[in-house]
Amino acid sequence: MAREHAGVKILMATSEAVPFAKTGGLADVCGALPVELEKLGHEPIVILPAYRQMRTSGMPIEPTGIHFEVPIGNKMVEGSFLKSHLPNSSVPVYLVHQDHYFDRPELYRENAEDYKDNCERFVFFCRSVLEAIRLLDLHVDVLHANDWQTGLLPAYLKLEYRGVPGYEQIGSLFTIHNMAYQGVFWHWDMLLTGLDWKYFNWQQMEFFGNLNLLKTGLIFADRINTVSPRYAEEIQSAPLGCALEGVLQNRREVLSGIVNGVDYREWDPAVDGDLVAQFTPETIEQGKAACKADLQSSFGLPVSPRTPLVAFVGRLADQKGVDLLVATIRDWVQSHDVQWIVLGTGDDKYQSALTMLAERFPQRVATRLEFSNRAAHRIEAGADMFLMPSRYEPCGLNQLYSLKYGTVPIVRATGGLVDTITDANDKTIAAGSATGFQFSEYSPLALAEALQRACNAYAQPEVWKRIVQTGMRQDWSWTASARQYGDLYRMTANQVRRGMVAGNT
Repeated sequence: MAREHAGVKILMATSEAVPFAKTGGLADVCGALPVELEKLGHEPIVILPAYRQMRTSGMPIEPTGIHFEVPIGNKMVEGSFLKSHLPNSSVPVYLVHQDHYFDRPELYRENAEDYKDNCERFVFFCRSVLEAIRLLDLHVDVLHANDWQTGLLPAYLKLEYRGVPGYEQIGSLFTIHNMAYQGVFWHWDMLLTGLDWKYFNWQQMEFFGNLNLLKTGLIFADRINTVSPRYAEEIQSAPLGCALEGVLQNRREVLSGIVNGVDYREWDPAVDGDLVAQFTPETIEQGKAACKADLQSSFGLPVSPRTPLVAFVGRLADQKGVDLLVATIRDWVQSHDVQWIVLGTGDDKYQSALTMLAERFPQRVATRLEFSNRAAHRIEAGADMFLMPSRYEPCGLNQLYSLKYGTVPIVRATGGLVDTITDANDKTIAAGSATGFQFSEYSPLALAEALQRACNAYAQPEVWKRIVQTGMRQDWSWTASARQYGDLYRMTANQVRRGMVAGNT
């Protein structure tokens, strides 16, 4: 049982976690947050599927000898549990082993198409998680589910397990990492869940005639959170609510946002082994100059110390505002003394447009249509400005990396970008609180105006240095976020313990 100020025992269920399996930011959160929670005196446990990808994790994995079977539709499916731990911690990691579902080349899709049985795969995973609590004798206070792949967990806990000894006072927290991915399947997949058809209605699991697993998690969880306070507000209305804004409005009393943290063991220019020169806020001028020259040279751009170097690293997709990026480069490339570096892969139309710009203007534009972690580190260290013109951004991490590396973010005022970047204006620069540049309207003109403000500040070395050093001294480590999660876990556990669960069953 969770006590008011005691550590909380949390079972974090996720479809991915570093270093075992990763496709995106969810894996970083579920690999880093539990380590920080343990340092604060909590007892986190992580559970995820045993994908083929885990074989290259470098972590020791051993069998527990515990086997189980769970119902999937009208059949019983067997599985077993493997065990490991998170690096640099004693946080236990359990892996749900079932080769038919998880021994595949990718996690969710292959050859650009989702696996046809994704609903069945994650029904199995969710049922396995609930059985793990009993079979592994976990005695958890809070079951922390993440994204649509675990959306059935709060429903199973409330509808099937609430009266089972050992489960009576487990609270459920459901975290949304991106509302756009909802786990929507045809209505007959409701049979796979084993839940009564009466829950397939517009107020609970049904979504325009289909089964929606994200909606299921939102409806049945005791508490809901997402990865920034601003995003928690934005998803309560269209378009960012992705047609579930009504559900979130109805549950706003239990909805909150906590900004993701950064692992400074990996992202810190003072110790980054990928850089030609390491630096701190005090040695930024010499260190950044060396990194900038190295970056310009390695990307085939002229080595020009005072030419602003603007970078973009990420998916070349609509969500990331790449249409604004391409339009701005086209507009500026012949009229402004600015260099551009783009690293990433994505939509063919953007890859083609950026390739053409780089071929036509090789002195101004350099692109690498790939993802390279080493190149990302060198770009963060060598660029002067980092562009994130996102249509929406639940949290965002690159702007936080950029702050640490003295690379001033230029961001659209949405989601976590608003919560983490203080716009530079006369007032905030004078107060020493400015860390970047924001723009609100989603348009090339608004982006260009923010970029021009940044270039104007860059032309004033003392002003620029103040903005850079303020950003570098920010602390966006997981420590502060983990404390907030600790408070949220206590609230969740106490809410259930006091019999205050929402009447939504």
